[in-house]
Amino acid sequence: MLRRVVVTGMGVISPLGTGLERFWESLSAGRSGVGAITRFAVDGLSCRIGAEVRDFDPAQYLDRKEARHMDRFTQFAVAAAGMALDDAGLAVREVPAERVGVILGTGIGGIETMGDQHRVLMERGPGRVSPYFIPMMIANMAAGQVAILYGAKGPNTTVITACASATNAIGEAFRLVQRGDADVALTGGSEAPIVPLAYAGFCSMRALTSRNDEPERASRPFDRDRDGFVMGEGAAVLVVEELGRALRRGARIHCEILGYGASADAYHVSAPSPGGEGGARSMAAALADAGLEPGAIDYINAHGTSTALNDRLETEAIKTVFKDHARRLAVSSTKSMHGHLLGASGAVEFVATALAIQRGRVPPTINLDTPDPDCDLDYVPNVARPMAITNALSNSFGFGGQNATLALGRRGW
Repeated sequence: MLRRVVVTGMGVISPLGTGLERFWESLSAGRSGVGAITRFAVDGLSCRIGAEVRDFDPAQYLDRKEARHMDRFTQFAVAAAGMALDDAGLAVREVPAERVGVILGTGIGGIETMGDQHRVLMERGPGRVSPYFIPMMIANMAAGQVAILYGAKGPNTTVITACASATNAIGEAFRLVQRGDADVALTGGSEAPIVPLAYAGFCSMRALTSRNDEPERASRPFDRDRDGFVMGEGAAVLVVEELGRALRRGARIHCEILGYGASADAYHVSAPSPGGEGGARSMAAALADAGLEPGAIDYINAHGTSTALNDRLETEAIKTVFKDHARRLAVSSTKSMHGHLLGASGAVEFVATALAIQRGRVPPTINLDTPDPDCDLDYVPNVARPMAITNALSNSFGFGGQNATLALGRRGW
């Protein structure tokens, strides 16, 4: 028999602030975390803005020597995992270590270290490349370091499915606990892509906005005048555990993970499939896994990237799955505020969705001033909305045509 899985801890590091309360306060206020890039010189780039994490000091969470040997994306993950454990009121030592898993997602891992060490190689020669280069750069190191630092000896996996990575990771952690292969899992995603190489690549493919003179208004999902996404950075980690265990220890439960769906477009490396059919299948699979009818969903946290194709095709996908109920759904894109965190986006957006359910308030889609006629659902424009939410979906769709959806909600415990 499959076990029920609940979220008992959440930690977040985001452009809207570090910690659940600062993050939620900014979301509720419709505040943007986008500004001019400060981490590197932007000469020659068509996009010179980003959603940076500005209040993170790794020394608050890590020994300084340890921090120096971690890429920024790993520092984020380790810190967010510690926050999640604190929020859950749980220490890994309280659980048999082999029953605690770690499954994290990332899109591009240690790209900052990659760029830094390539410069060292070119300017100073191979003998000066750091012996820590490979352990800092490889994408599985966030999950590895979380397990090392917190003592989790269960299954340890890293998911890399572009912008769907964190949602897939949470879904796989849900399965891990649901089928009894672990009792507790740390899961989510981390990304630190605000570096010259990543910007050069995304600018070259014209995926990023060029609205440099209005940073806070640049991310505008579903708006007619959107012109590309805004890059963001950060992490979110969840503590998920089997319901009975959580109840026995008197844990506060944020939400229950009800279902998980995933699909492939098998169509194009960067464009969604026509009609958003891959995303539609992902949502339908999550609903079926949760045993929910479309009419049971109150809110969707959309992938909502602020790109021409994604927003239109995600709208079509929602209409395909929800039919007449699509007009009654609240749909919003929190990327309008925190930007696109690539492989970490699904984890940060899961936290946003869980908090919306818990606190009865839907975060808005800001900068939705002139709706695209092809995007004609209720996107909760510009102002958060009080609303009772029983069940919700969170969508993530990635380059390569990889789609993932999580269903979450509050049921009787």
